[in-house]
Amino acid sequence: MALLSLHGIGKRYRQGEVEVSALQGIDLEIEEGEFVALVGPSGSGKTTLLNIVGGLDAPSEGRTELNGTDITTLKEARLSDFRLFQLGFIFQAYNLVPVLSALENVELVMVMQGRPAEDRRRRAQHYLDLVGLDKVMHRRPSALSGGQQQRVAVARALAAGPRLVLADEPTANLDSENATALLDIMHRLARKQKTTFIFSTHDQRVMERAERIVTLRDGKIVDDRRVEARHHEHAD
Repeated sequence: MALLSLHGIGKRYRQGEVEVSALQGIDLEIEEGEFVALVGPSGSGKTTLLNIVGGLDAPSEGRTELNGTDITTLKEARLSDFRLFQLGFIFQAYNLVPVLSALENVELVMVMQGRPAEDRRRRAQHYLDLVGLDKVMHRRPSALSGGQQQRVAVARALAAGPRLVLADEPTANLDSENATALLDIMHRLARKQKTTFIFSTHDQRVMERAERIVTLRDGKIVDDRRVEARHHEHAD
């Protein structure tokens, strides 16, 4: 069974008197451990689709099944719980809490999950070490560079143990070196831990590492192909 199945997803918005169709008839299945890039021009529906997969937005029609659960039928409290335990989010805006250290930011989702303090601390340190931030884990976001803040956001998403990570333009604010390092880390995790990643992106560097590229145009999937990732990770 696919980890994620989208059946006939459509999304319409009203803009004043006009109804705008953001997505139409989206059918998509994604398996566990896939590294998928959603690509297409601005306004093609990539972010809308990502938000629907993450239960942050409801479709106008169709259904989203994640790990065997139809999330389109869940009430808000159940959906919130489901997101907390099944999904990780990485946004272009890092969404870090300014008064917390990098370590505390990574622990935050696990606090909400109710994990024991010792387990939280161990996992947070492990993932910060993995993204190369072990030396700065006690600094607040304001004392970190943009690239470091984005890596904190990645560690936070992964430490909570999600089945699926949704990343909306995660490399947009990063220089080449930081973007490459981050993508290599995520690619390794997809392979080792069977974590599934879906990126919404314009970034060629993401596309070069993707194993599958789904192209949207005018709210429809116009191409869906598996590719050989053209870049291999740097040696550990």
